[in-house]
Amino acid sequence: MPSIAGRQPTLRGSIAAVFGPVRSRRTYANLVYLVLAVPLTMVYWSLFGFGMLFGTLLSVVLVGVLILAVMLLMVRALAGLERWLANALLAVSLEAPNDLTDSGEAGGLRGYVDAASTWRGFGFLLLKMFLGIVGVMLAYGLIQGVTLLSAVVRRPLDISFGEVNGEPVVWTVETVPETALAMGAGAGLVLFVLHLANGFGYVAERMALALLGTPAEGSAID
Repeated sequence: MPSIAGRQPTLRGSIAAVFGPVRSRRTYANLVYLVLAVPLTMVYWSLFGFGMLFGTLLSVVLVGVLILAVMLLMVRALAGLERWLANALLAVSLEAPNDLTDSGEAGGLRGYVDAASTWRGFGFLLLKMFLGIVGVMLAYGLIQGVTLLSAVVRRPLDISFGEVNGEPVVWTVETVPETALAMGAGAGLVLFVLHLANGFGYVAERMALALLGTPAEGSAID
């Protein structure tokens, strides 16, 4: 029969795996990155939607070509912003790609069109919409979890879970057993959100490595 002492490392490891994200700075950096994706993707899609639409429609005249040229420059600028955010908040260390031709460095647009990094950056900005959706879900889950936990000091507490068939779904926490249940559910939800933040943070890291630049010299990428 296995001894209790032999089980302790495994039990300790399991506990660390479950609750480790709560103590990790990386978890909260990932969470901030994903939540920031929400307003950023709204800005990106607004800019690209109007810019590409009007640029294409007006491409028969000079102003449309100018709009598309500005969009091209904005793609590279926003990709640079995303690379900075990835370096600041994710577990990556990226350098700007060095694939511009001489014409691009001199200010000509052809160098930016020819550079693969332009289109990789554009692809990342399009894919960031997926991370924005994730950010909305994580922010909502975290707010709900914290609200449930607050039942211990805010009883009675009305907790809204949206609507079903036009009718609001509200749980009113009043009794001690209900408070204990709310706190348990809140703690579980917050813990689940933190694990998801790490999982999708890893996805964001892989996206950044593939599309935003090259690993800095001497950096270790798992």
